[in-house]
This record gives sequence, structure tokens and C-alpha cells, in this order.
Amino acid sequence: MAKTIMIVDDSASMRQVVGIALRGANYTVIEGRDGQDALTKLDGQKVHLIISDVNMPNMDGIAFVKAVKQMPNYRFTPIIMLTTESEDAKKREGQAAGAKAWVVKPFKPEVLLGAVQKLCLP
Repeated sequence: MAKTIMIVDDSASMRQVVGIALRGANYTVIEGRDGQDALTKLDGQKVHLIISDVNMPNMDGIAFVKAVKQMPNYRFTPIIMLTTESEDAKKREGQAAGAKAWVVKPFKPEVLLGAVQKLCLP
């Protein structure tokens, strides 16, 4: 059975690029337009990994990670931040919120897939 990964990004083109890479590696993909939209889609179904942008309207990625970690069904779900943010302070903030990895845009699909494979173990 394919593992399910949620992509959270306000950019439709970024969701598309990440989705193509993940689907090509046989993952099932759920998409959220921002943190709020993504939270509504976390409805109890099994999600093996979340990939989230940091800078988004309505609810940014850090607030989203904090909200996910409060949900009993998802508090142990690994989260990768995929963002243009590269400052150490922002990375520490993401890590403190519960993010497990940080990938900076622009990214190489193989780098992202490598991080996904490490965190999406059987």
C-alpha cells in the first residue's frame, strides 16, 4: 500500500512540482493551500509525512506544525519544512515547533525524496 504524504504550500505550482516528484516515487498525495486548509484535511486518515512551506497566508507553516503536534492522530507524524527561509533562527523555530527536516527552495527533487525516504520508514 502506498504511503500518504500531505503537501502544504500556497503556491499551486510548487504543490504540483512536489506532487509530481512524490507520485513518481509511488506516494499518495494530499494537498493543502495553507495551514488552515491542511488542518481541515487531517480528518483521521493516516498521513505518513507532511511537507509544509513556512510563509503562507491564513496560517503559516510554523503555526501549522504547532497545531498538528497538538492533534493526537498526528503528533508523531514527521514534518519537512520546504521553504525559501534559510536563516538559522527560523530553522530553530521550526525545529522547536516539531519539524524534523528543513529543505530550502529551490530544491532538487532527489534531495527532497531522500529526506522523505529517511522519514517515511515502514
